[in-house]
Amino acid sequence: MTPDRFRLRIHEALPSTSDLVAQLAGAGEPEGLAVLARRQTAGRGTQGRAWESRAGNLHLSVLLRPTEPLRHAPQWGLLAAVALADAVAPLLPDPASLALKWPNDLMLGGAKAAGILAEVVAGDRGGIAWLCLGIGVNLAHAPEVPGRATACLADAGIAPPPPEEFARSLLAALDRRRAQRLAEGFGAIRAAWLARGPAPDTHLAVRRHGAEIAGRFAGLAEDGSLLLTTGGRVHAIASGEVA
Repeated sequence: MTPDRFRLRIHEALPSTSDLVAQLAGAGEPEGLAVLARRQTAGRGTQGRAWESRAGNLHLSVLLRPTEPLRHAPQWGLLAAVALADAVAPLLPDPASLALKWPNDLMLGGAKAAGILAEVVAGDRGGIAWLCLGIGVNLAHAPEVPGRATACLADAGIAPPPPEEFARSLLAALDRRRAQRLAEGFGAIRAAWLARGPAPDTHLAVRRHGAEIAGRFAGLAEDGSLLLTTGGRVHAIASGEVA
């Protein structure tokens, strides 16, 4: 059952679920819309990459309108990642094989199994007008991604759920984590992310603005920024991609 907060619309095929959500959001669609396509013909991931969108995998975009400052927008991508791990873990024989990679990937046995693309539009007074969480999960197929290993839930030896069924579980998890953030603050989400994140002092390299910064993982800042220790200093990195 889909949580009351969300309205799930299912399409056989779309160019991009996130593009449709953006179009509807710009026209005044209330928050809570969730658009699922069984196939996408022009799906996209982070850094403008194309995202292969085969039938049997999840292609879902969710519209939110949190009345918060724009600086809080990155927290929602981390919240979505935690909710995604919540939805996937009960399906696996070994939930410990799941890990989160900052800021937007879900890893299964060290390979990418899902990604989140959080897109935000600013309001007139520096707040969030609307936020779209585009979520792609390799349920049945692991598409090839140059330069990185990929995995799907079927690789874990399970019969993957149908995308529509998994979408409802994910929306329920998203609803629970949103309620937790409202009641307990972002610190609770941050702690949940860290429980599945890299071990402290893990060596990481982050690409941003065409450059790379490497260091030792020192946790997440209170706003969700990645903390890296390098050169005897702790650096807070608000955006980028872990290699």
